[in-house]
Amino acid sequence: MNIRDELIQDEGLELKPYADSTGNLTIGVGRNLDGRGITHQEAMYLLDNDIAECLHHLGNLFHGWLSYSTDRRNTLTNMRFNLGPYGFMGFKKMISAIRAGKWQEAADECLDSGAARMLPGRYGRIAARLKDSDLPTSPE
Repeated sequence: MNIRDELIQDEGLELKPYADSTGNLTIGVGRNLDGRGITHQEAMYLLDNDIAECLHHLGNLFHGWLSYSTDRRNTLTNMRFNLGPYGFMGFKKMISAIRAGKWQEAADECLDSGAARMLPGRYGRIAARLKDSDLPTSPE
């Protein structure tokens, strides 16, 4: 048995965080998140996987996805990342407006949401960039 298999056998493999026998938040094969955390490289790996999942979902949702400006694609990816798949799908009127190419209406629907009320700076930028994809991005 190789060391990877031996550690998986002894530590287990958990794909969601859990409290280990000493109460430390742990994930994977015994990774102590409380004591060790993750490296920058690991965080970027996770981020890249999450972005890829968002892009796949959005590409399936919007048939004209590749014809949208890079800025609009990035903006929708930002929103989808924040909301998750089910939260994003709750924006039915915005999705319909985007499919119809009604960007002002999509922006208005984006702003008329709980997400926009919770994160007004972020969703104000998202709505502005949906409406006018040439606007520069800036941090919240």
